[in-house]
Amino acid sequence: MKGTHDTDVLVLGSGIGGLFLALSVAERARVTIVTKKQDHDSNTNHAQGGIAAVLSGTDSFASHVKDTLVAGAGLCHPDVVRDVVRGGPDAVRELAALGARFTREGKGFELGREGGHSARRIVHAKDQTGREIERALLAAAATHANVTLLENHLAVDLLLESHLAPQARRALRGSGGVRRRDAVWGAYVLDRERGRIHPFRARATVLATGGSGKVYLYTSNPDIATGDGVAMAWRAGAPVANLEFVQFHPTCLYHPRAKSFLVSEAVRGEGAVLRTIDGTRFMTKVHPRADLAPRDVVARAIDAEMKRRGDDHVLLDCRPIGAARLVRHFPNIVARCRELGMDPVKEPIPVVPAAHYQCGGVRADLDGRTALDRLFAVGEVACTGLHGANRLASNTLLEAVVGARRAAERCVRTVERGGRPPAVRAWDARGTRKPREGVGKTHNWDAVRRLMWNYVGIVRTDERLEKAHRALELIRAEVETDWERHVLDADLVELRNLALVAELVVRSATLRRESRGLHFNLDHPRPVAAQRHDTVLRKRATAR
Repeated sequence: MKGTHDTDVLVLGSGIGGLFLALSVAERARVTIVTKKQDHDSNTNHAQGGIAAVLSGTDSFASHVKDTLVAGAGLCHPDVVRDVVRGGPDAVRELAALGARFTREGKGFELGREGGHSARRIVHAKDQTGREIERALLAAAATHANVTLLENHLAVDLLLESHLAPQARRALRGSGGVRRRDAVWGAYVLDRERGRIHPFRARATVLATGGSGKVYLYTSNPDIATGDGVAMAWRAGAPVANLEFVQFHPTCLYHPRAKSFLVSEAVRGEGAVLRTIDGTRFMTKVHPRADLAPRDVVARAIDAEMKRRGDDHVLLDCRPIGAARLVRHFPNIVARCRELGMDPVKEPIPVVPAAHYQCGGVRADLDGRTALDRLFAVGEVACTGLHGANRLASNTLLEAVVGARRAAERCVRTVERGGRPPAVRAWDARGTRKPREGVGKTHNWDAVRRLMWNYVGIVRTDERLEKAHRALELIRAEVETDWERHVLDADLVELRNLALVAELVVRSATLRRESRGLHFNLDHPRPVAAQRHDTVLRKRATAR
């Protein structure tokens, strides 16, 4: 069919998970990576801290596993945690072999420490680790003949076998009335520059789309983090899990010109402390590890101090680190603060919590397999069971590499299994028109993010969740009407995904009638043993 793009493996997203997987399969299969903006626009590029791995003789796998399980508040899958932790050293070495220039100390890597970790195990590239990894992987992908990377291409929806043709739907019923799994054969993709939607067919499709931080008004995430992968997978029928567990980073810079600028947790790992505006330390009264407590504890403590005092922010005092060490280890943070008229060497800097990481996502195993045949999910978009109710700092990049390596092998097997992609219809835009104005999209975009911040933020209540649910129903109905009537553009695609993911977060939070990890509900302030399980949402099957 004219306009159809065919490949072996289609990767949606250009963060560490998608790029590492693409490079891992490229020796045996053709790979097409589509990314919604520029190739470097990803959550990976914003990751300052590093990648956790046991590389010191004074550290151990058992200790890293224990720290992860403690942070996860009873919901981590221990087998997944063990496999990911044991894969850490090789993950770091493979990234270094691909060209990532990590900060060295002597003959090995310099190891930092972050909240929740009982040892120094954070491999980093000063305070721009994600950017350095992204640079190295993009450089490697650019020189590989089997890898094609398309910028400014946004996936709209997955190509689901049961939706392609009547004969495909009949075949899915199987013999004897036993229904087999539905399959994904690629995606419809919007070329943002030309405004055209084309089918991209593939024998294996990988969601590597990152998280959904833009669901919230304040976030450390880049603008691309609109939950696209979760929304597409849900619409296709894949279960999602643990979306109520949204990690709020405790320390984002509070300044009108500092959009989404994160002050790494590694700063507190080196000795920085939190203070109220009048200079009083408060974390020493909250947790035995004080300023190195797990992120959920620190974020709630900051939120409580701000509400108690009526302040807009708290202060992060970096002076205990020492001027020379601060500048040497965190040059990017120091430079950005100085650009904004603040000097962390001489004075505390203002910080606030902000939505940072999606611990839940599309339900997948560590090999990336989802409930849909030929669909894989890696990185932040996936819920593998590693993070449980709260992600341990710097386990993110680790999971992405270990998971991508394992998923790559499964993708190759899927490609080698063969199977002919079904015929695909062209995108049907008949009956649609260009919108007369854009104010409706702008209003709904802001409305979703503001109500999520106010009602489904760091601290929740049953009443707030119910209000959010009612409001989101109205917004989603309006967005779906626009979807049916208007010619699609990137803004409408992202708004539709954003509103859906917001609703899924609210539904998940409503089902968890307890407080655990990152989910804290004032009406249910303690953990409940009977709820020590994943929150899994499944879409009801609808007749077509």
